Amino acid sequence: MRLLYLGDVMGRAGRAAVAATLPRLRAAWALDFVVVNGENATGGMGLSPDHAKLLLDAGADCLTLGDHAFDQRPMAEFIEREPRILRPINFAKTAAPGRGHAVFDAPGGRRVLVAQVLGQVFMKRPFDDPFSALEPVLRAHPPGGMVQAAIIDLHAEATSEKMALGHWCDGRASLAVGTHTHIPTGDAQILPGGTAYLTDAGMCGDYDSVIGMAKAEPMRRFVTGIGKARFEPASGAATLCGVYVETDPATGRAARVVPVRIGGRLAQSGPAPFDPPEAAP
Repeated sequence: MRLLYLGDVMGRAGRAAVAATLPRLRAAWALDFVVVNGENATGGMGLSPDHAKLLLDAGADCLTLGDHAFDQRPMAEFIEREPRILRPINFAKTAAPGRGHAVFDAPGGRRVLVAQVLGQVFMKRPFDDPFSALEPVLRAHPPGGMVQAAIIDLHAEATSEKMALGHWCDGRASLAVGTHTHIPTGDAQILPGGTAYLTDAGMCGDYDSVIGMAKAEPMRRFVTGIGKARFEPASGAATLCGVYVETDPATGRAARVVPVRIGGRLAQSGPAPFDPPEAAP
């Protein structure tokens, strides 16, 4: 199977890049399944129903969220009606709206598990243990069995925690990919048990920024310790960042993993050359 995971969509620039580029990527790379993290797509904080529909219409088969899952209040109700949106499986110690994992249909009668989990290190909320939250899901859906691929979104702050979770998922998932820090890492690899791994997919947003926010206000706060304005997402040309994986559907193991960086300022990367369209203004 050919899988694409795109990291945190950041504001209007990220939304425009996904809307302009993803439909062409699906055709050019013959993608079977696409997951997009949309938790920062609306003003840099959360995801609105309208922007969720835009990302799904662009070609995402599933949207994941994160610690900002319900910053946009309508999402708490919308996620109950839209099964293609997942919040972290361990979002709260009590019941949270929506679901943290699901199995989706893919072309050729194949099925794909997608789950998202939040890390605990340096995160503000007291989320449940990510390892014990994921354990029953992975045990019930071994790739090559009930599902032909399994994608795990590791939404965490600490690289060490994401790496530990990745190794813990090895052999039980097709892809374990980190999100949340908005900076793409250079460690794409296939772990010994056959799981493709990347510590952070990066963001789909403007990298002439401070992790996607317009530079002036974050820099002012770092330099002076005093805030004068709200953070606003940067609005320049965005880079689409993520990871491409090819798997053996008989086993669910990864056979190829390639970082994806398309458009914008970063060095370009992908499984095949691709000339992105101009993003909408």
